[in-house]
Amino acid sequence: MKLPYEIDLSDKIIAITGAGGVLMSGFAKALAACGAKVALLDINEAAAQAVAAEIGKNALAIKTNCLDKSSVAAAHDEICKKLGKVNMLINGAGGNNPRATCDNEVMERQMGQIKSFFDLEEEALKFVFDLNITSAFIVTQVFAADMVETGGNIINISSMNAFRPLTKIPAYSAAKAGISNFTQWLAVHFAPCNIRVNAIAPGFFVTNQNRALLFNDDGTPTPRTEKILRATPQKRFGEAEDLLGTLLWLACDDASGFVTGTVIPVDGGFNAYSGV
Repeated sequence: MKLPYEIDLSDKIIAITGAGGVLMSGFAKALAACGAKVALLDINEAAAQAVAAEIGKNALAIKTNCLDKSSVAAAHDEICKKLGKVNMLINGAGGNNPRATCDNEVMERQMGQIKSFFDLEEEALKFVFDLNITSAFIVTQVFAADMVETGGNIINISSMNAFRPLTKIPAYSAAKAGISNFTQWLAVHFAPCNIRVNAIAPGFFVTNQNRALLFNDDGTPTPRTEKILRATPQKRFGEAEDLLGTLLWLACDDASGFVTGTVIPVDGGFNAYSGV
């Protein structure tokens, strides 16, 4: 991995949720390359272990259900025992669910045999909200308690959906808007404790979760991909490395010590483009 620049994070002990995924695993590797000790929390233990093996001695993988406070608390205790108290948290766990996704972009009176807004399952909607918002709430409760006396840094993962809701995925759009709002709330709440709270809002990146929406089985782009790229001035999807400059800037207290309560787009210009 090539870093855009190097900073000294040797004083950081960082917990990352969703660390087995494409983007968060890249975060973990970059932060460890700057000297941080990283705890990789993921319900998919094998994925987290694989990332930890790549990083080496400064990484600890822990199977964690971020929707179960006792599981998060157990992960917290293991990190404290093996690495020390966490002073930086990345809430990266999240995602969408196909059951909470419409087939149609807009409602028409006669749609045929498709899954419309009215067919979305209540349990799926609750799952998406919990996966994104409730998990961040629970994990922050557990880990920020150690930062109140000593200060700390929290980075949440929002989305372009928080700025401009995308068609077909109402629950995910609303959930990520909630993450942005929660980020600002936390920043104000924890400011007296010298805890900074910010969010990164990625544009369109190809991950395991959205690949089927973006590409057909034969690898050709779907109509949704064509629409995305038309609306992205840089005319490409983001690469995981495109997020690292913003990540390292927010992780460095010397560089961003007066930055809190922000939601930073990394989107190839998508949010700035009106379509005209």
